[in-house]
Amino acid sequence: MTEPDTEGGGTIADHVDGVGTINDVESVSALVDTVIENIEQIHVGNRSNIEHVLIALLARGHILIEDVPGVGKTMLARALSNSIDCSFRRIQFTPDLLPSDITGVNVFNQKTREFEFNAGPIFANVVLGDEINRAPPKTQSALLEAMEERNVTIDGVTHRLPEPFTVLATQNVIEPHRTYDLPVAELDRFMKSIKLGYPNEQEETELLDRVVGYHPIENLEPVVDTEAIRQAQAIVAAVTVEEPVRAYASRLASETRRRAELGASPRGTIVLVRAAQARAAIEGRDYVIPDDIKHEAMSVLPHRIRPNLDDAGRDGADVVETTLERIDVP
Repeated sequence: MTEPDTEGGGTIADHVDGVGTINDVESVSALVDTVIENIEQIHVGNRSNIEHVLIALLARGHILIEDVPGVGKTMLARALSNSIDCSFRRIQFTPDLLPSDITGVNVFNQKTREFEFNAGPIFANVVLGDEINRAPPKTQSALLEAMEERNVTIDGVTHRLPEPFTVLATQNVIEPHRTYDLPVAELDRFMKSIKLGYPNEQEETELLDRVVGYHPIENLEPVVDTEAIRQAQAIVAAVTVEEPVRAYASRLASETRRRAELGASPRGTIVLVRAAQARAAIEGRDYVIPDDIKHEAMSVLPHRIRPNLDDAGRDGADVVETTLERIDVP
């Protein structure tokens, strides 16, 4: 049976100024700055959103980018993958896409008289799920095991996904009659949900200057490799989270459950703390403070929340904002 490739490209860190062995939070912070500067050659403005994407990557999470067409959702994903010497696959979600088109399939080899596994595009370090809500729920569900357990099971055989592994999904927020709502179980597997928004006039003018004639994405070179990302993920996972900070995250989640029909899940609380660990690391700290939790809550929790039916006009973000105001910071 042919096993899927589980690694990205070769090591390049030794050839990149300022990026070598990642062994503390200061080196994680330097790595993030290097990647952001590289992506900003392509993605004008929105530094905070680039940070959100990198936090999800370093905290072993996935990110959903919701916005109107043409604001750079796909380009941000491509810029990230080009900045890391890793494997990248793009899945264009359409109504006729099948689960096996994502995960892969066993194929009978006439010569060997055995079934061989042909890995699908999910077997990559960075996977772009473009317009994920254009595919029906059955197809979307093909991502559930991969996003949560980092495995894919085909015909009873489990195949491990590469490390690092992150899914960046884009969602079309217009043409609702031509799209499918994402199942709650799938939404809950995304660590973060963000919106890019339109650039301001100065940013758009700068963008036009960069893309006239050819698009610079074609010449964007990687500045770190997968080993550096794995090292950074290990440093982030070791960032200290003291009991008062954990209790603060729990109180926030509990309050959303009291104030909404569907509040933040325990998985949501877990990834909130993990995102806060990454936030602390990129700011050069080896410990989480309550402000890290508060900072990350607005991108981690709202998409998991369904307001009460009588709260007309309110959404998950409103619930989280109210919750942050009501819960005292320790």
